[in-house]
Amino acid sequence: MLTYPPDDMAQVKDTESIVAVAKALAHPARVKIITFLLSRPGCIGGDIVDQVGLAQSTVSEHLRILKASGLVVGTIERPKICYSLDPESLKSLHTLIGLIEAHNAPEDGVPCCYTPIGCIPKENDK
Repeated sequence: MLTYPPDDMAQVKDTESIVAVAKALAHPARVKIITFLLSRPGCIGGDIVDQVGLAQSTVSEHLRILKASGLVVGTIERPKICYSLDPESLKSLHTLIGLIEAHNAPEDGVPCCYTPIGCIPKENDK
């Protein structure tokens, strides 16, 4: 019998952080910045501007959003700021995605629609 909400939902503690991370990942330039930061332990803002190919002010705005979400942290080393990724910020989103994957994995291999009376097998859309 399906319980709603699932007991594991208690693991998804911080809805606001999930929303912030999802919004931060929802722009191609920010994904490019993250991909660039994945290729090194950290980098200076000017390197990001050169790599992404956008104006410095535009990159700064994208970095502000990434920092607000917690995905990116900046360490000030006057006169520059070194940016790096903080994977800890993904915990709540990772938990939510895992719950979605587990929820959609039917035990008997037959996809179903969960209702208060139980699982109703889905018909294949053709």
